[in-house]
Amino acid sequence: MSAKSEAFWNQLCADAGVDPQRRLAARQAVLADAKALDSCFYRADDNDPEGEELDLGDAKVLFLGPFEAPVEWDAAEREEFFGESDPSAFFNALIECEAEPGSKAFFLPEIGDFVAVMPTPDKVEMYFLHDWSDEEDGCHCVLVRADVDL
Repeated sequence: MSAKSEAFWNQLCADAGVDPQRRLAARQAVLADAKALDSCFYRADDNDPEGEELDLGDAKVLFLGPFEAPVEWDAAEREEFFGESDPSAFFNALIECEAEPGSKAFFLPEIGDFVAVMPTPDKVEMYFLHDWSDEEDGCHCVLVRADVDL
């Protein structure tokens, strides 16, 4: 990692309150994991909400399984989190941008991003990012499966 990238990475980790070395090891593990799927992230253009989404770039998505609401959540918290969506459409995943931290192509996910995941070279599944947090063991995300296969 270049000095510029390392400085950027260290600041990102400091902002998230995580150890940069442990977080970097988690990032590299997801990027190298054979089960991590190719994906592309898209974000609505704040300047043109009716226009095409912005192509943020490529990432790896490592699905960890279905999202399960914490047992301590009451009915109101569950309703707030799931809204009118089917809870079975929610998945836990680790996500890492493929670009070098600090480069122009590097991005961090944001709630509301669209994620096109390629489980096979000829199939695309669409998700949107419902929630995320940057932890020492990776960028933990909750993805919601869209009803459209491409």
